[in-house]
Amino acid sequence: MATKDVPPRWDRKMQQRLARGEAAALGELYDRFASLVHGLAHRVLGDHKAADTLTREVFAHLWEHPETYDPKKGPLRTWVAGVTHRLAVQRLRDSETAALGQGGGSVVELERRVRRASVAARADYIVHSMPAPLRAALDLAYFQRRDYRQAALDLGVTEDEARRRLRLGLQLLSTAHDAGAPPEPGGAG
Repeated sequence: MATKDVPPRWDRKMQQRLARGEAAALGELYDRFASLVHGLAHRVLGDHKAADTLTREVFAHLWEHPETYDPKKGPLRTWVAGVTHRLAVQRLRDSETAALGQGGGSVVELERRVRRASVAARADYIVHSMPAPLRAALDLAYFQRRDYRQAALDLGVTEDEARRRLRLGLQLLSTAHDAGAPPEPGGAG
């Protein structure tokens, strides 16, 4: 497993290829991260069509600004999520500000909506980024309403291990509210 200081080789090579302007690199980046980008965009914007549009804009931004990714600051996935989050929140603010100009709502309400959307997007990012065993345990507990004993049976692990996975998964999720935005160690610039 790669250390925090050294991004995976694929990330470094992808950044170099994007910087050289390799169109195939953009295609690979899209194949790998389009569902993440669209999911985060939809979570913030609450609309599939807007998320589709933003997804295209995010990949255009990544193509035009590959130098904003710093492999020393974190994984490429985090950079992509950070760019997506930043652009989606900006789009939400712009659309809500336009609504305010037409007499709909208040600035305080706008910031509440942006904050809720940011926390939800961060929670989605955290769940999709966590190791599969933790995600599976949370899925069993939350969506399938299993307790730790039932989850242990379903996962084929001890009850202690099921409790540990649930606890770690919930600890990771609890950070979603702390920052309100996906982490940006990759330079979301």
